[in-house]
Amino acid sequence: ADTQDLFKTGELFLGRIQKFINVHRNSFLLLSAALHGPKEWDLMFRIQKRFLGSNLRVIPVHNTAETVKLMLTIAKTTSKPHIDNIRYRMLMAKDQITEQSPVWKMLHKIQLDCSFSINQ
Repeated sequence: ADTQDLFKTGELFLGRIQKFINVHRNSFLLLSAALHGPKEWDLMFRIQKRFLGSNLRVIPVHNTAETVKLMLTIAKTTSKPHIDNIRYRMLMAKDQITEQSPVWKMLHKIQLDCSFSINQ
């Protein structure tokens, strides 16, 4: 949606957004503006506030090329084969971060120390 159109149509467009959210499980609103100034950021904030708790994701874009690229990225990352791969990668990254965490190492050492003192 173009932000200039949103300023003109206001409530009518918000009704269309609500209808879209009710139909689709994952909803993305790409707000297009050449420059996202204070008025545009305020508009995004009001939309997010109005649809807080819904499955709507509001994303600012600057031009048509960026819009198309983002739409392709969304389509790719929400398709079944790719989402499984992404989930696997995220799980592996989480495991790696957890295992290399100083806190995790300290907790593991404390657990080993406790096990060692119980066995004696």
